Amino acid sequence: MLDFAIFAVTFVIILVGAVLYLYPSSRRASGIPGLNPADEKDGNLQDIVNRGSLHDFLVSLHQEFGSVASFWFGGQPVVSLGSVKQLQQHINPNQATDSFETMLKSLLSYQSGMGGGANETMLRKKVYESAINNTLKNNFPLVVKVVDELVGKWKSFPDAQHTPLCAHLLGLAMKTVTQLALGDRFRDDTEVISFRKNHDAIWSEIGKGYLDGSLEKSSSRKGHYEKALAEMESVLLSVAKERKAQKKHMVFVDTLLQSSLTERQIMEDCMVFTLAGSVITANLCIWALHFLSTSEEVQDKLYQELKDVLGSDPVSLDKIPQLRYCQQVLNETVRTAKLTPVAARLQEVEGKVDQHVIPKKTLVIYALGVVLQDSDTWSAPYRFDPDRFEEESVKKSFCLLGFSGNQTCPELRFAYTVATVLLSTLVRQLKLHQLKGQVMEVRSELVSTPKDETWITVSRRS
Repeated sequence: MLDFAIFAVTFVIILVGAVLYLYPSSRRASGIPGLNPADEKDGNLQDIVNRGSLHDFLVSLHQEFGSVASFWFGGQPVVSLGSVKQLQQHINPNQATDSFETMLKSLLSYQSGMGGGANETMLRKKVYESAINNTLKNNFPLVVKVVDELVGKWKSFPDAQHTPLCAHLLGLAMKTVTQLALGDRFRDDTEVISFRKNHDAIWSEIGKGYLDGSLEKSSSRKGHYEKALAEMESVLLSVAKERKAQKKHMVFVDTLLQSSLTERQIMEDCMVFTLAGSVITANLCIWALHFLSTSEEVQDKLYQELKDVLGSDPVSLDKIPQLRYCQQVLNETVRTAKLTPVAARLQEVEGKVDQHVIPKKTLVIYALGVVLQDSDTWSAPYRFDPDRFEEESVKKSFCLLGFSGNQTCPELRFAYTVATVLLSTLVRQLKLHQLKGQVMEVRSELVSTPKDETWITVSRRS
């Protein structure tokens, strides 16, 4: 699993809520260079809001103070690490917990299974990972089918028709995740549409309303959020009961039902996978197709690999590891788009980075968006260049950040699989073209997304 978590902004706010009014006498985090708190109560919160996002704030923080810098969330000092070298030095010995799961469940006020000790936590983690892996193995043809339907639709478009990536690929992600996670019930488009409505209502508040406190200030927004969450939970509990009675053993929830997890824990794990899996999968696919549309050379190189490895056959699960350039394209997509720009951990024991001591219980931010475009680590960091991943040093740096290798979180591995099926199907049949004059603006929130709808055109390969 990722040592870093993509839901860090929200979790940081939750962590510091308990100490918001406790203001330490020290104005620095153990002497680490950084900002003094701008406000006695809120620390540097207004500075973050003024920058527009935590990522943008961290970019300016590290530009001013270097790769190890500090600031304040309320009365809590926070240390931010902004280079591969410093991240490599930072070791958190508590490997039994998964910060990704912990953060999202904290946001959703899910506590079950969190206090049962390291053994129970590790067991639950293994069940969760096994459920996702089994789901992909058992349902891979379904992923291919859903992708084929989308590509077939695109093939019917006139060459000049504008194709909205965000709308289509979020739909693809929702269909794939719901059917693989929850089963046959979500082959009905009305069920997917209802799921998407509640999913969007919940996700729109994650990392937005919590950072600036606006959700708590709006009773109507909070009521809308809580209603969507309650409806989603009710659906997930209902699905689990249906699948248990049917005794099927094919999708994500079925594996959970065969474990010793409680009904509540099964619902929570389904919520985490469907919420995060949909967003990560959609945005990885959106950014990958956007970047491919900007480079005919990369498309042609990918097309040649796909023809060499697959010929005219559909992609299969055992062939995916052979698609090395496709993997490079997806790795470079994650890097260039800063797919997960911010992550965090709570320092379990006293640690040290360079000459700086990090006290126990200090919040440590991993400024991944800063690191992913650091010119000391990546040559021409703002250029989309999948060839850079032919170098071992680049692969190692990427692995250290938790985006590849055995430590990759299962949701991101799931997204990579769906994206590989999409690219292997689409690129062999269609060419992608960027719209002239379209400017891509990025929302660097918990998962980086285009600020507005992104459009391309497609044409058939001759």
